Amino acid sequence: MWLLSVLVPLLKLHFCGIKVLLYQTFNRSFTLPVLPKQNGRVAIVTGGTRGIGFETAKHLARLGMHVVIAGNEREEGAAAVRRIQEEDCEGKVEFAFLDLTSLKSVRQFAQAFQNRGLPLHVLVNNAGTMMLPERQTQDGFEFHFALNYLGHFLLTNLLLDTLKRSGRQGHCSRVVNMSSATHYAGVVHMDDLNRRNSYSSLGAYAQSKLALVLFTYYLQEQLRAGGFPVTLSAVDPGMVNTPLYDNLWSIAQALKKPVAKILFRTPVQGASISVYAAAAAEMEGVGGCYLYNGHRTQSSDTSYNSELQAELWKKSCELVGLEEA
Repeated sequence: MWLLSVLVPLLKLHFCGIKVLLYQTFNRSFTLPVLPKQNGRVAIVTGGTRGIGFETAKHLARLGMHVVIAGNEREEGAAAVRRIQEEDCEGKVEFAFLDLTSLKSVRQFAQAFQNRGLPLHVLVNNAGTMMLPERQTQDGFEFHFALNYLGHFLLTNLLLDTLKRSGRQGHCSRVVNMSSATHYAGVVHMDDLNRRNSYSSLGAYAQSKLALVLFTYYLQEQLRAGGFPVTLSAVDPGMVNTPLYDNLWSIAQALKKPVAKILFRTPVQGASISVYAAAAAEMEGVGGCYLYNGHRTQSSDTSYNSELQAELWKKSCELVGLEEA
C-alpha cells in the first residue's frame, strides 16, 4: 500500500522534473512579443511580493496597469511596491493584505476590493507553496490544497461578477492560473483532498496544481456557455529559481543551487508566460488552454476529464460555502 500511494507518485513527480530540466537544457525561454499598453486596466497579482509574482506585477505596471499586489507579508509587500515605483513604470502599484489559507481573509480582501468600485481586468492567481511538511490551515484544509488552489478558487468566484462587468467583447477580462508540470503526475483524491490517508508533500503539491487546471477548464466552459467576456488560462513557468524551493532539506538545497544556476529559469523568464497570458494581443478571447514556453500545450489527460472537473467544482463550492452555479 505504501509503495503504491507514496513511492510511485514520488517517482512520477521526479520524472516530470527531469523532463522539464532536459527541455530547458536544449530550449531557450521564449521571448515576449511587443505587448500593447494596458493603461486604464486593473490587475490583481497574488503572491506578487517576490519571485515570479513580483516580476509579473512589475511588468504589468510597466505596461500601464494599476496593479494590486496581494500577499500575507505587509513589510515585504511595502518593499515590493517601493521597488516597482523606483523603476520607470507608467502604471500604479499598491499592496493589499491577503492570506489565501484563510477563507475569512479571502472574503475580506474581495469585499474590500469591491467596495472601492474599481474594475478588474486581470486576475493572476500566482501565489503558491511547495514541499511543506504535513500541516493544516485554520479552516482545517491541507496547506498546499488551501493556498495553491482552494483560496484562489474562492477568490476568483468572489470577483467573478466584477471580472464579467469589466470585460467586453474584443477586450475580455482574463484570469491566469499558475500551474506546474507536476500536474502531469498529480492525482485528485476526491475522497481525501486533505491527503490524510498517506501524506506526501510533493503529491499534495501536484494535486493542487492539477486542481487549478481542472478548475480553469470547467469555469471557462461555464463562461463560454453564458457568453461572458472572461477568459481563463493555466500557465506553466517551467522550473524557476525562486523561493518556492526554500522548503527543501538542507542537503537537497545544497545540491539544487549549482543545478539551478545552470538549468533553472530566472524569475523574469518564469514570469514571461503569465505576463503573456495577461496582456498579449494574441491571447485576446483565448481561454481554456494550458500555456508553456509561449505555446498552447496539451495538459494531462486527467485534466480534460469533464466529470472530474464538475465533481471537483461541486466539492470546492461545498468546502468554501458557495452556492453551486
